[in-house]
Amino acid sequence: MKKSCILFLAIILLVSMTGCGDKAASDPVTLKMWHVYGSQTESPLNDIIDEFNRTRGKEAGIVISVVSVTNSTAIDEALISSAHNEPGAVPMPDLFTAYPRVAEEIGLERFLDWNEYLSEDEQSAFVDDFLAEGIMDGRLVMLPIAKSTELLFLNKTIFDRFAADMGVSEEGLLHFETLFDMCCQYYDWSGGTEMFQINDFYHYFFINIDGLGGQFIQDGKPDCSSEEFEQVYLPMARAAIHGGLCTGDGYASDRWKTAEVISNIGSTAGMLYLRDYVTYQDNTTEDIETATYPYPTFSGASPVVIQRGTGLFAMKSEDERKNEAAAVFGRWITEEKHNLDFVVDSGYLPVTENAFSTLFSDMSIVENKKFHMLYGTIDQMYDSYTFCALPLYDGSGETQAKFEETLKSVLSAAHKDYVSRVEHGEDPETVMSELLVSSLAEIRNAVE
Repeated sequence: MKKSCILFLAIILLVSMTGCGDKAASDPVTLKMWHVYGSQTESPLNDIIDEFNRTRGKEAGIVISVVSVTNSTAIDEALISSAHNEPGAVPMPDLFTAYPRVAEEIGLERFLDWNEYLSEDEQSAFVDDFLAEGIMDGRLVMLPIAKSTELLFLNKTIFDRFAADMGVSEEGLLHFETLFDMCCQYYDWSGGTEMFQINDFYHYFFINIDGLGGQFIQDGKPDCSSEEFEQVYLPMARAAIHGGLCTGDGYASDRWKTAEVISNIGSTAGMLYLRDYVTYQDNTTEDIETATYPYPTFSGASPVVIQRGTGLFAMKSEDERKNEAAAVFGRWITEEKHNLDFVVDSGYLPVTENAFSTLFSDMSIVENKKFHMLYGTIDQMYDSYTFCALPLYDGSGETQAKFEETLKSVLSAAHKDYVSRVEHGEDPETVMSELLVSSLAEIRNAVE
């Protein structure tokens, strides 16, 4: 009886959206969309949207028009600029994907509340934690369509040469203490090349301090005064000041292309951007083997990792047809088949319980060899790691950006100072000890 009622409601909705077919065909609803999945020309989300437009969208008279594909930082800036009607800003899209940190800046009241368009049964299909991340002030403003976590990526081809010469092993990649030691060794071995990049230092501190029993965010700002912060900071800072840990701007995937780094911690979706070859400065290329490993841990810490990923937002429209159209697309893209088709080609996790179970009970559905390896690593982590979402608080996006900028700036300057002083004959360990203390104090003062 329950299934019959749901089917009846679905038929009513289809009829109302299509107007018996003729009205939908002659007067389609077009929703402009911005998103962050891939590039303008190579995007797994664009592919699945094309399928929607050819099938369900065509039936219902809905067209999803992708007008911008960019990264999460750029989309944040563009959305906030549009929401505030800043000079030169383009109009807000009807749909967009972003992290929840932008919601307050834009205004929660401006978003479609998915609660009004998805039934309790439909919402119960989602992984609870994924759905909960989009609830703000009691309204479901962000609909999960794909989630991810973080792990370690490695250019195994170059690492194996380094390991053979220096007597290190892949086991050292599983713990931050040994990983950061290897960064210093690699810098010396390679003649001054960075080995490792952390795409999000804010994430690094949040989860590792949590794993040690502390709390990184206190009263809406980073707490850099705790013992746990210092425990997480010092080995990382040593590697950065020595030179083996990258503190530059940009994503590791860009440096990966030229072997400026050979390992990084980043989103599982980063696999989409990691090429199977590198191009050196002399324009020669080399094929490489990519490997993935669980997120490293500190000795004595509980294994913790980020639950991350953007969600789907819809701007509430005075035209109810647009609101209904957004709901049709939201339902369709989170159906098990469509959701799996999207995520397994992009390194993301599905968002419903059934799709999640399907993926990890039979990973033969992942045909790409690299992505199959990726999901195998994620599966290992799900047995023992705690997954945490970032906290939301007033100005969280701005706070995160400021913390990243401060940390990178301080450590970059310390590295230059270290190299200069050692070249002028000062004792390396004495200089390092001084810079570890002074850089930590500088960061604490800046954040306070």
